[in-house]
Amino acid sequence: MSPGYSMLGFVVILILYATVGLMAAAGAIFITQKFLGPKAEQVFYGLFLILIAAFYLAFVAYFGNAAAWRVETAAVLVFAVIGLFGVRLPIALVVGYPLHGLWDLLHELSAQGAYSAFEPGQLTAVPLAYGVFCAAFDVCIAAYSHTRRAEWAAAWTPPPQ
Repeated sequence: MSPGYSMLGFVVILILYATVGLMAAAGAIFITQKFLGPKAEQVFYGLFLILIAAFYLAFVAYFGNAAAWRVETAAVLVFAVIGLFGVRLPIALVVGYPLHGLWDLLHELSAQGAYSAFEPGQLTAVPLAYGVFCAAFDVCIAAYSHTRRAEWAAAWTPPPQ
């Protein structure tokens, strides 16, 4: 098969995964707005940032890359701290989700052999286009967090007596 067909297939997969990431974000936003109040919604997105970061530890275990444990664990801890701050501070989510999207894209670039900011093997392998899916999701949730930040902050403010 010619390299052109492989590249075309890869581009189609990237577009599809980005679209699915955007649709997943739209679904998450719809569901959280419908079923959660502003406080609970903010708490959800703070804790969800921790969960999606922890996926990388599952990938380390699944792909059996012992050399990636240190870097991936450090990244999960950083995102866990950001997520915990995000439970009460909307700005942490506005900053944390795009940072996680960047982390996702670094994995995708490394997996495709295009670029790596780390030594070989320090990042875990990821499924094809997973980084693109997650980055699209993360950017949407960051934008949504930005639009909701005033309402979320107000929800934590006690009413005047």
